[in-house]
Amino acid sequence: NDGESETRMGKALRDGYRSRVFLMTKIDGRSKKEAARQLDESLRRLQTDCIDLVQHHEVIRFEDPHRIFDPEGAHAALLEARSAGKLRYMGFTGHKDPRIHLHMLDVAREHGVALDTVQMPLNVMDAHYRSFGQLVLPELVRQGIGVLGMKPLANGRILQSHTVTATECLHYALHLPTSVVITGCDSMAILDQAIDAARTFRPLSDAEVAALLARTADAASRGEFELFKTTSLYDSTASNPSWLGEEPQRWQATLNE
Repeated sequence: NDGESETRMGKALRDGYRSRVFLMTKIDGRSKKEAARQLDESLRRLQTDCIDLVQHHEVIRFEDPHRIFDPEGAHAALLEARSAGKLRYMGFTGHKDPRIHLHMLDVAREHGVALDTVQMPLNVMDAHYRSFGQLVLPELVRQGIGVLGMKPLANGRILQSHTVTATECLHYALHLPTSVVITGCDSMAILDQAIDAARTFRPLSDAEVAALLARTADAASRGEFELFKTTSLYDSTASNPSWLGEEPQRWQATLNE
């Protein structure tokens, strides 16, 4: 949305509110140059000189980690920004395939990078199809990496399966070993729903989890209610490849060999 969300947040954090929040954003750039440009734009729009958490956004291709951790890649820009006091923590997001998340962790480790956070879909249907919860979550817990669970209702599409309620979806996500559950709130009614789910939450029993998973197993088995995994409709960097920036110059040069 051309940074409009950051612009609104920047206005909301005036008058001392910035010091009362943990502020996070994301960058799409894969090149050092583009990542640095996007970060500076975010700082300007957010009207702050330091962002608490900046995440490499939409790691959905197996080549993304290699571009990010290249010497000319985006992570070099974040490291310089952290040294300059522009950010505190670094992580990545993605929604496509848990194997790509694991690959990102492997490539980061090969480059001596210890990521602080990982953001990924965690919901009651994820457990049945390309499961981030089953494949990635245990590894993050083992490594002590912060877990940001997103899409607990899969953009509301899970409710169209008529297998679970919104509150059950949110309670399932809250039950998982996450640092935070991120849920969209586009109206006061949806905000109230989220607040009510948080107020009424209690850890689920094994029997309750099993019952939820049994009810959603068939509907979830083909990924039809998690379209961010099975289509390109949610892949903003595929629709806007210029956001990624250029490939490293030394690799571009090989095209002329």
